[in-house]
Amino acid sequence: MIISIVTDQSSWINSRIKAFVSKIQERQHIVKLFYHHEELSKGDICFIISYSKIIPKSFLDLHSSNVVIHESELPKGKGWSPMTWQILEGKTSIPFTLFEASAEGVDAGVIYIRDNVFLEGNELVDEWRDKQAEKTFEMSLRFLDNYQYYSEHFETQSGPDSFYRKRTVIDSELDINSSLFDQFNLLRVVDNEKYPAYFIKDGKKFIIKIFNG
Repeated sequence: MIISIVTDQSSWINSRIKAFVSKIQERQHIVKLFYHHEELSKGDICFIISYSKIIPKSFLDLHSSNVVIHESELPKGKGWSPMTWQILEGKTSIPFTLFEASAEGVDAGVIYIRDNVFLEGNELVDEWRDKQAEKTFEMSLRFLDNYQYYSEHFETQSGPDSFYRKRTVIDSELDINSSLFDQFNLLRVVDNEKYPAYFIKDGKKFIIKIFNG
């Protein structure tokens, strides 16, 4: 089969995606990697991984199946950065949903696989992203290896939905009147380079970076 992968060129997952490509190739499939959906060419399965744009139907039609992995228990938790938001909520069991991309709505397609990632509660961003990537690739390969089964066995989304908003730099602000203990989950989700933690004192901005010792 011809397998396409589309991801944002600046995504954190790109440093981890080479091993995923190799595992697909080991299964004797042709793999094509794209950073813009406008560049997609005809294939069999397209894995949409850490991609921020909505792909129009005309491009979805280039593949028999277009698969997305979303870190929430759909239809709950649609939208942006669901794993980050759930870590901030204090969750240590993060649901993952592998589903079909649909032109009918955001994160609204039929569901093929549900799974979970379990956290200790002290992982910093690179550590829990490793677990996120590992589960994303594992579920994708499971779908690929059992494609015929999942094309016939799926779950239609039902029930009330909810949406997470897009996070911005402002969401990395610490409250200097609260303890580090109370804000530890925020420190776990900040990116030291792209959106580091910071606080404001006397009108000045101070940046804090966190590492494992």
